[in-house]
Amino acid sequence: MMLFAELFYTFLKIGLFSFGGGYGMLSVIQGEVVTRHAWLTPAEFTDIVAVSQMTPGPIGINSATYVGYTAVLNSGAPEWLAVLGSLAASFAVMLPSIVLMLLISRFFIKYSKHPNVEAVFKALRPAVVGLIASAALLLMTEENFGSPFDAPLQFWVSVTLFIAAFVAMKFFKVSPILILLLAGAFGGVFYSLV
Repeated sequence: MMLFAELFYTFLKIGLFSFGGGYGMLSVIQGEVVTRHAWLTPAEFTDIVAVSQMTPGPIGINSATYVGYTAVLNSGAPEWLAVLGSLAASFAVMLPSIVLMLLISRFFIKYSKHPNVEAVFKALRPAVVGLIASAALLLMTEENFGSPFDAPLQFWVSVTLFIAAFVAMKFFKVSPILILLLAGAFGGVFYSLV
């Protein structure tokens, strides 16, 4: 039962203090569940992020759901308790947003053009970009990209796919869904041949 309380409290903090949406949350979630509490390994967290990106819904909530489930399952509990862990983590990460939106929605429309409100949002933009960049950098690990020394083929294929995806999105405005499908197909074919 202590694990459920820790999951709830951890994801409540993440939901309350993370800005920038789901991608901004990823680095905070990884810091809490992999580094601080060691509920998951870096490889498990990477898998959870991949599955969270592919499933419908916000990535932050999807990640909380899968982390709650996996953390409870890794503790040796049965699957039905792991489902309760996913519910606890998901509800906790959403609770601050629900409460804040209910409180703020009454006043936001009225004061959205106020100079102080605009100044706060202008100040938050660089922080949001930094959180999203941090999430991207945290996923560029040896487990995901390989190493130029230990696994050079995996490393250079990963770097090439990363650059190709970036160029396709930035300059050719290719749909992220199409990029994910093409990268997955290429990776599946390439690594099945190697």
